[in-house]
Amino acid sequence: MREVILVTLLFSYLGASILYLAVKLKTNNYLSLINRLLGKKAGYFFDLLSMAMLLGGLSVMFSGSGAVFEEHLKIDAWLGIALVALINGVVMLKGLHGVLWINAILVPVKITAIFILCLLVIHTQNKTGCLPDPGQPVEKIFRSWVWSGILYVSYNMMLVLAVLATLGKSISITKAAAGGVIGGVGLGLTAGIMCLAGIALWPKILAYKVPTIYMAGMIHESIKLPIGLLIWLAILTTAVANTHGLAARIAAPGSIKYKLAGLCVTLLAIPLSLVDFDRLVNTIYPVFGYAGLVIIAALLLAPPAMAFIKRNN
Repeated sequence: MREVILVTLLFSYLGASILYLAVKLKTNNYLSLINRLLGKKAGYFFDLLSMAMLLGGLSVMFSGSGAVFEEHLKIDAWLGIALVALINGVVMLKGLHGVLWINAILVPVKITAIFILCLLVIHTQNKTGCLPDPGQPVEKIFRSWVWSGILYVSYNMMLVLAVLATLGKSISITKAAAGGVIGGVGLGLTAGIMCLAGIALWPKILAYKVPTIYMAGMIHESIKLPIGLLIWLAILTTAVANTHGLAARIAAPGSIKYKLAGLCVTLLAIPLSLVDFDRLVNTIYPVFGYAGLVIIAALLLAPPAMAFIKRNN
C-alpha cells in the first residue's frame, strides 16, 4: 500500500498548495496561478494545452456516460451522452453556486458508496481478509510504485488546478489548508480501496469499460443499477468540474459570459465524445499525466519559495 500513502500525501499537499496560492493571489481561474508558477511565456503555452485537456476531459466524461448506458443499462450510448450534456448545461446556467452545490451533495454520497462496495468485494472474494496473489500481469503494470503513484496524481492535477484556482476569492487560508488536506486524504483512501478491490477481481475486471459496476454485480445483481447510477453521477460531477474550469478561464464565474461559455464548451465536447470510450481514455489521459508533472513540480516548490521571499522582505 506504499502507492496509496504516496498518493494521499501528494494529493493533500498539492491540493492545499493550490488553495493556499489561490487565496494568497486572489485568483478566480487557473491562468493567474499558472502565470505565477511558470511565468507568462511558459504559462501561455501551458494555458493552450490546459484548455485542450479540459475540453478533452469533458469529452471523456460524456463518452463514459454513454459507456455506462450501453454496457450496463443496455441503452444506446448517445442517450447517455445527451443526458449528461443536458444536465451539465443546466448546472452551468446556475453559475458557480450550481457547480459548488452539485459537488457538495453528490461527491460525499458517491465516495461513501464506493467505499462500501469495495469493502464488500474484498470481503466476498477473500474471506480471510488477505488479497489474492496478483500474479505476473500486475507486477508488470506496477513496476515502480513511486512512478505509478506520481503518474496517478499527475493525471488528475489539471482538473484539480482548474477547479480549486477559481476559489481564491471565496475561502480563507484556514479553510484552504483544511480543505486541501481533507480532500487529499479522501482521494487517497478512495484510490486505495478501489485498487484493492480491483486486484481481488483480477484479471476478469480488465474486460469492462466501467469496472465498478462489474464489482457491484459480483456482490449481487440487484445492486448493479443503483451503483451504475452513482457511477453516472460521478461522471456528471467530473464533467461539471471540467466545464467550470474551462468556462472560468474564459469569463468570471457566475457572469453571463461564464454561463454562455459553459454552454458552448458543452456543445463542443459532444462530437469527440462519440469516439469509443477506451480509445479516448488511452489517448487523452497520458497527455494529462505528463502535463501534470510540470504542475506537480511547480506546486512542490511554490509555497516554500513564497514563504522564503516573504520572510526576507
